[in-house]
Amino acid sequence: MAVPKKRTSRSKKRIRKMFWKKRGYWTAWKAFSLAQSILEGNSKSFFCNK
Repeated sequence: MAVPKKRTSRSKKRIRKMFWKKRGYWTAWKAFSLAQSILEGNSKSFFCNK
């Protein structure tokens, strides 16, 4: 028979949430940085025709 799991504490929930948010923040920051370098023409890893 299935047994219900124990409740996760608030602190653990907050820690997991912050990891999730940080990962999204850094991904957005990298994308913005790449877009900036493409617009300025300084990108060495990404090529595009103007």
